[in-house]
Order: sequence, then C-alpha cells, then structure tokens
Amino acid sequence: MIPVKLEPNNNLRVVSPSRSLSIISEEVIDIATTHLSNIGLSVDFGKNAREMDQDGSSTIKSRVDDLHAAFTDKDCKAILTTIGGFNANELLPHLDFDLIRQNPKIICGYSDVTVLLNAIFTECGLVTYYGPHFSTFGVKHGNEYTHKHFQSCLFSSKELKIKPSNNWSDDEWYINQEKREFYQNEGYQVINHGTAEGILIGGNLDTFNLLQGTRYLPKEKRVILFIEEDDLSGGQMFNEFRRNIVSLLQAFSGRIEGLVIGRFQKNEKINLDRLKYIISTNSIYFGSDTPIIYGLDFGHTLPMITIPIGGEARISTDPVEIVLTNH
Repeated sequence: MIPVKLEPNNNLRVVSPSRSLSIISEEVIDIATTHLSNIGLSVDFGKNAREMDQDGSSTIKSRVDDLHAAFTDKDCKAILTTIGGFNANELLPHLDFDLIRQNPKIICGYSDVTVLLNAIFTECGLVTYYGPHFSTFGVKHGNEYTHKHFQSCLFSSKELKIKPSNNWSDDEWYINQEKREFYQNEGYQVINHGTAEGILIGGNLDTFNLLQGTRYLPKEKRVILFIEEDDLSGGQMFNEFRRNIVSLLQAFSGRIEGLVIGRFQKNEKINLDRLKYIISTNSIYFGSDTPIIYGLDFGHTLPMITIPIGGEARISTDPVEIVLTNH
C-alpha cells in the first residue's frame, strides 16, 4: 500500500514520537518551515509536539495521540517526525494499526523512528519513508540534495535512480550554521558484486535490531536490507557495528537479496577495509552473487536520500546502479 503522493500546497504535520520539538531552536524551526514552504508544503505541528519531560520527550499517551490525530486528520497529507531519540519503541503496543491502515498517508523520519516506520509497514502493509526529519530541513547550507530527493520520492511515482551527492558533511551544523566542513563524495563502493530486486527494509542498525523477537520485524521473503549506523558507541563502534550487523544478517538469513550501507560518521573510524572484513567473515548469510554496496547518502551524515520502507528497488554493481522502482 503506497500512500498518495504529495502535491503543491499540501499540509504537512510535524509530530515528536521521540524527542520533543522544544529541543529545537526557533531559528532551526523557522528555517525548516521556510524550506518546506519553498517546496510547496504548508506546515503545522502536533498538539503535543513541544511537550517535554525530564528525558527530552513527552508521555507515551501524548506521542501516540499526536500520531493518531495526524493520521485521521483529512487535511494532513503527510507526517514528518521532529528528530530522533531513544524511545520510539515505547509507542508500538499503544498504536491503533487499524486506524493507520484505514487512513494511509506518508510518514517520514530516520534514526530512532526506524522502529515506528518498520512496525507500521509490518502491521499495516503501508510503505513508510526513511528520510529527513523536520529538523533536517533546518540546515541552512549544503542540503539541496536532501530537498531534491525528498521531492523526487514523495511528489512523484516515477522510477528514481539514486545518484551520489557531490559533497557531504558530518558537523554540528545546529550549533554554527555558518561554520561548516564539507568533504568530496568518493561515490559508491562495491563490496560484493551482483544484481538484485527486492523489498527495501531497514534503517538505523542498532534501532532496527530492537524489533528482533517482536511481531513488528518485517517478514518479507526477498529483501534488500539498507542499514546505517551512528557514532554513539564511540571507541567501541567497530565492535558494536560488527555484532549488530551479524545479528541482523542472522535474522534475515535466507531472505537477503542485497545489502546497501549508508555512510559512516567520521568518529566511527570504520573504513572500507574493515567493512569488507566484517562482510567477508560472515558471508554464510547471503549468496556469493548478492550485491553489497557501501557509501550511500543516508544515515547520520548530510545530505540524505529518502528511502521507501516496503518499496521495491533494483540494484546492480557492474556498473553500480540503484533504482527505486516502486515507491
């Protein structure tokens, strides 16, 4: 079930299923609202989006109420999450999936929202979108690629070939919008050659793994896993990534058609050789001709693409081509 695409002048609702809108500066909110207006969307906010407890979120009830209200409001054509966090999985047993299924619409975000997006797809069959938060649109410079891909994915049903950005960044842009550091994009890196077609499933790796052992983990037979990881584990990042990706490969063993990996943050210190080592030592979980590609523009660096969870894709490695065929 693919939600209706956006049109100019549509209304977009911002909700906070993880951390509160109150942690976002008014400057970033104004910039984000302006950028979304420039691509033809009007913005309003969930009733409880600014509510905040001592841990930076609102109550489970407040967060669930805002999600239900956004899905049932006929004037709301898409839902955008405020920012990530650590506790979106608290909401899952409280969500009315029948209500969501009966009121399908676009919902987009990333990071902690991984659990919410995959659970909605699993329970409702509704394609959801792993892409920018509302706060992501608050970036003042160097984010045009994010805006363009968001529009290409959510305003059109045409096949979409994903091409790498020219430059990328991994800085604290929200602290100083004028002091930024950009790096030249080296493009996609092939770890294993092959071709594949399948259903896109994934998101932030350690968050996605929270769904293991629950009813909310996607059950599709032929999947193209897309995963990315942040640098929260610091010096233990390599070990954390290694065991987390092995756990995921084990959970989807026999169902993996392809694997695409988003760019690591600078502090993660996982280079291509170390990534190849992890993959080669765990090749038991996928076929010898399973395409594996690293360096896509999604995750905790900027800019980022928008990926349909539950959508269909075609990938190949000679030459490298990644196409969203049904999104």
